[in-house]
Amino acid sequence: MKLSLTPTEIFETIHMVSEENLDIRTITMGISLRDCISRNVDDVSRRIYDKITRYAEHLVETGEAISAEYGIPIINKRVAVTPISIIGEACDKRDYVALAKALDRAAKTVGVDFLGGFSALVQKGMTDAERELIASIPEALAETDLVCSSVNVGSSKAGINMDAVAFLGDIIKETAERTKDRDALGCAKFVAFCNAVEDNPFMAGAFHGIGEGAAVLSVGVSGPGVVLAALQGREEESFDAIAERIKRMAYKITRSGEMVGRVAADRLGVPFGIVDLSLAPTPAVGDSVADILEAIGLERVGAHGTTAALAMLNDAVKKGGAMASSHVGGLSGAFIPVSEDAGMIRAAEEGALSFDKLEAMTSVCSVGIDMVAIPGDTPASTIAAMIADEAAIGMINRKTTAVRVIPVPGKTVGDQVEFGGLLGYAPIMDVSSYSSDVFVARGGRIPAPIHALNN
Repeated sequence: MKLSLTPTEIFETIHMVSEENLDIRTITMGISLRDCISRNVDDVSRRIYDKITRYAEHLVETGEAISAEYGIPIINKRVAVTPISIIGEACDKRDYVALAKALDRAAKTVGVDFLGGFSALVQKGMTDAERELIASIPEALAETDLVCSSVNVGSSKAGINMDAVAFLGDIIKETAERTKDRDALGCAKFVAFCNAVEDNPFMAGAFHGIGEGAAVLSVGVSGPGVVLAALQGREEESFDAIAERIKRMAYKITRSGEMVGRVAADRLGVPFGIVDLSLAPTPAVGDSVADILEAIGLERVGAHGTTAALAMLNDAVKKGGAMASSHVGGLSGAFIPVSEDAGMIRAAEEGALSFDKLEAMTSVCSVGIDMVAIPGDTPASTIAAMIADEAAIGMINRKTTAVRVIPVPGKTVGDQVEFGGLLGYAPIMDVSSYSSDVFVARGGRIPAPIHALNN
């Protein structure tokens, strides 16, 4: 299906790009690696490298050409692959770090920003291969530059795998230790999910789901600045009116993303997948979801009313964006990463935003506790309990939730950590000092809620 913009829409798009920080945050090619399976890990590594470099050979140059042609910045070009726990499972001698290095080499060869899919889906139980992949995550993320990893530990149908949750507490701590010379940067490339989706184009959680085809091109849009501009100077308007404004802006943002995605897919010779219409912020001034919430009427994000404002924003974005795209997918809504949003950083630094309030906000946002720096001496059991809390929110509400926390070795509350680029910087946030040891040590599986019985 060919999609074009009218002259009026073109003019509006140019204005949004030049004045309001509109961009396409990512075009992400999903690639199935199921035909790379072999008994020999060296064969698997070679096949992985060959397939990624063949399919994504022109991904970056195509994105750059479309960006120049249409005048819409495409910030990132990425690849997502089949969960690697599946691909390596048949090997006689499993070496998941070797597979991670093959992924990294391929990502560097094709020139993408990140590659996602060093992943495992263990919401109901873990095979030996999945346990081995999870155990290899700290070394894999320390030894590679572009590889991102994720583990799905729960779902609304299966419940929460608390054995996997406890395991991840230790894995995150070890990942922080192995990358402590880079302020635990490895942890910024790992996310724990509940209800992970198969077509997410955003990192660090992207992977190419087993229900997907051989290859697909999906788009993640952005545009907090566009929504913010539409709300500024509208302090007297009701919630009904500003919800309508947000919906109209989300429509325009998503329509631009749909057009770019379809053009890119056509030129690359792969099917068009979905538009993830999430508002994805950056550390740049004027490109903040927190600023939108404050424009709605909050003195600072974290004040009472923040969760309600975020719920309205998230819903309006979805309603407006859904009308502009033939296939909406991914996470879709509003992201609230602390280190990647200038307004969230400000609120955390000033003490307006606490960890507990952030957790409450995740019940209505697109994802969860994202890019939050915490003290390096935070126990593994506390981190595991954070994952369990978020998974519970996702499980009960039938939505995707996630945890991407960074326990920075040697840093404590009051310190600051710099990640650079789109990952930004963040103050170290305070967490509860009370123990979750006994809770996490129980193991087993938290049963799925009664509404899971809906067949």
